[in-house]
Amino acid sequence: MQVHTLDKAGIINELQLGTGVNQAVQQGRHADFALFMALFSNDVRDTTPTEPITTHRTTEDQLRQRFELPACQALRNDQSSYAISAQQAKLFHSGGMASAKLSHYLQPEVLTYLPEDTENFPEDVYLNLSGHDRRHLAQQENKTLMIMDLYPQLNHALRQDQLRAQV
Repeated sequence: MQVHTLDKAGIINELQLGTGVNQAVQQGRHADFALFMALFSNDVRDTTPTEPITTHRTTEDQLRQRFELPACQALRNDQSSYAISAQQAKLFHSGGMASAKLSHYLQPEVLTYLPEDTENFPEDVYLNLSGHDRRHLAQQENKTLMIMDLYPQLNHALRQDQLRAQV
């Protein structure tokens, strides 16, 4: 009966036992002291007073909105970046460096101009790819080969080969 009551007691530290631990040590009752030590919780989170920490996640978009900053500078070009660059070049020729800088600060130009239609590869790497690799990269969806499509293709190839052999 006492085992069940000890399990339900939920003794975490010596504060819940009062002077029982001290008396067991002073009176030399090793068995009682060992029992008390076995009943204490091993989890540090039970004995250490902690307060929950509330964190507020701040995103870059929230900071840009709060400080009224423009959108960040794009890393790579797209079709709209050519018009922005042309406008900044026009402002440079008509108004000088100060006008071009002001335009850049209001609407920043992209950091790099990479060639288009190279599937995000550098141009020299893309040009070294074989035609099959380029076609495979340009193909958006994977083509599934079905067995029922294979037989008509083989039959068609056989007939064309037979026609070439006759001519």
